[in-house]
Amino acid sequence: MRTLALLLVAGSLAAWQMDAAQILVRAIEIHRAGDIAGAIRFYKQYFEVGPPSLDAYTNYGAALAQQTQYTEAIEAYRQALKLKADHPPALLNLALALYKTGRNVEARDVFEAALPLMPVNLQVTLLLADCHVRLGDHRRAIELLTPVEAERPEDLAVAYLLGTALIRDKQVERGSQVIDKILRKGDSAEAHLLIGTGKYNVNDFAGAREEFRRAQTLNPKLPGVNAYLGLSLINTGEVPGAVEAFRQELQVNPESFPALLQLGVLAKQAKNYEESRGLLESALRVHPGDAAVRYQLATVELAAGKTEAAVAMLEAIVRESPSFREAHVSLATAYYKLKRKEDGDRERALVRQLTEAGQK
Repeated sequence: MRTLALLLVAGSLAAWQMDAAQILVRAIEIHRAGDIAGAIRFYKQYFEVGPPSLDAYTNYGAALAQQTQYTEAIEAYRQALKLKADHPPALLNLALALYKTGRNVEARDVFEAALPLMPVNLQVTLLLADCHVRLGDHRRAIELLTPVEAERPEDLAVAYLLGTALIRDKQVERGSQVIDKILRKGDSAEAHLLIGTGKYNVNDFAGAREEFRRAQTLNPKLPGVNAYLGLSLINTGEVPGAVEAFRQELQVNPESFPALLQLGVLAKQAKNYEESRGLLESALRVHPGDAAVRYQLATVELAAGKTEAAVAMLEAIVRESPSFREAHVSLATAYYKLKRKEDGDRERALVRQLTEAGQK
């Protein structure tokens, strides 16, 4: 009887596994035929009865992404990677889903993991470089793109990304050589953005503003164009226009560091402290540990009357960056508010020393 029971259990298990396999095969068939919604239903049915499957999770994520259900797709890809952490299709698709939803920090990390597994995949290299450009790590983007540009000198997508990284890294002469390739192809938003960035870097803010406006007219969704327009408008005293430009940038790239930082500062100046705090915290998630953002957050707390919290933040900043003059100024102010005159006097003396050193 015991042997018979075991045989019955084994037979039942084999039938269950066959049914699950048939469901997965059917899901893949109709997925390939273009019935995405139907495929999603079959994948879900498979997960109810079948064992964890690398292919099932990866294909399910791809179907969800085709329906622009990126949050669900990201979770499906992560489930696939739990089964095989170095699975190239799941890594690439996860990075793409993160990239398309503006989660550039996470996308960068996944693209970096995928790159050694797909060293000849140009898409991985370009999108990884673009993540680095968006996050302000221009040196890493240049490092990635320089050998690609040598192999593909007429590829305008490569030229644009490399030129952007070079100009923003203030390598203007080399960047100009790359820009010439784009200019030879005629008027384009990319060319005006790069020229404007060059003018901005030499403090020609009015000239930069006009270049950015031209680029925005040609392609208002070009990443970076609205952020740079906002920066030039701030420097020409056109604050309302700058606010609108930064907001437009966040619609294109929700993790635009310049837009988040500047909107946070402007909200603080308007005494909208909750809004300012939220924007600056978002900027800090893009650039973790950034001293300038942490300083702005500390001054928000100081302005909002949370002096003890501001002191703790400012003390941490000046420990890490002893020459951060503005942080010492704000810390002295905070100490005086707390009636800590001796500490305030010490900070004021440090400010005088830093000021004199700067003048020398």
